This record gives sequence, structure tokens and C-alpha cells, in this order.
Amino acid sequence: MSKKNLSLIVIGILIAQALILHFMGRLWVCDCDSIKLWYPDANGSENSQHFFDPYFFSHIVHGLLFFVILLMFDMPLWKKLLIALGIEVAWEIVENTPMTIERYRAATISLGYTGDTILNSVMDTVAMIAGFWFAAKNRLWTTVSLIILIEIVMAWWIKDNLLLNVIMLLYPLEWIREWQAA
Repeated sequence: MSKKNLSLIVIGILIAQALILHFMGRLWVCDCDSIKLWYPDANGSENSQHFFDPYFFSHIVHGLLFFVILLMFDMPLWKKLLIALGIEVAWEIVENTPMTIERYRAATISLGYTGDTILNSVMDTVAMIAGFWFAAKNRLWTTVSLIILIEIVMAWWIKDNLLLNVIMLLYPLEWIREWQAA
């Protein structure tokens, strides 16, 4: 597949993601009277409302992991990218359903979480694509090292990362919740 055709498909999928979220009732941008390139407070009321926030790095890890997992399958890189993109978009849609938003509120320290804006959700997907392409262009050990580094830095910085997020959504542990809240 040509790069141009792949680019058009990726853009089409991102537009579809945005439209689905719109029809689900998600806001396009923050209702806080500003649009920020970076919002640094992972526990702030405007988290997941702007272009980028600390969870941007978790979405890079998604892309890195998707690439590593898809190495097991013998198929062209563009097919692997589209599979990873499909998984990420599906997650972004599920993540912004009332059921998942309520699960975040009940099982994690994200008591005020209201879901992502469409802008933030699409940028999370772009972050996954960036992680995927990084992994595709680098050695496996570099990719695995970056996954570990991002997970450690995020745990230290915001007391959350992809691994902790998955644990707390699937099987919340009180000692993790207490550590994150401290």
C-alpha cells in the first residue's frame, strides 16, 4: 500500500473516531474557555480535555506495545498499523462510555473524571501512532527499554501508568489507591 493511501485511511479512521465520539455526546474541546497545548496536572479538572496531558505518554506505550505484540504475526507493517489503530480507536470509544467513566470514578482515584474531549481522544490516538512508528523504526531492545522507562517515570511523576491503570480498572487494589492518593 502506498504511503499516501495509508495516510488517507488513517485520517479517515481518525475522522470516524471524532464523529463517533461527537454522536456519543462528547465535547469537541474543553468547556473551560481555553484550549491548551499541554495540561500538566494529571489530577486536575482539565485533564483529558486539551491537546496533551500526562497520559499522552501512556498512549505512546500503547503504540510501542502494539508493535511488539504484532511482531508475532507475519504481515506487512501497514496492516499491523491498521490493527493497532483499530484497537486504539475502539479503546478510546469504550473509554468514553458512561460505564467506563463511572468505573474510573469508582475504582481509581479519578473521582472527577468526566471522559475525554474529542480533541484529547484523537490526540491520544495520534500518540499511539507515534509510539508504533517509533517502535517500527528502532530495535526491539530500544522499544522495550522505552516502555519500561516511561512506565517508571510516570509512576514516579503522577503515580499512575498503563500497568497501574489496567490493574485498577480490572482488579482495584486498595494499597495502590492509597499510594496514588497520598
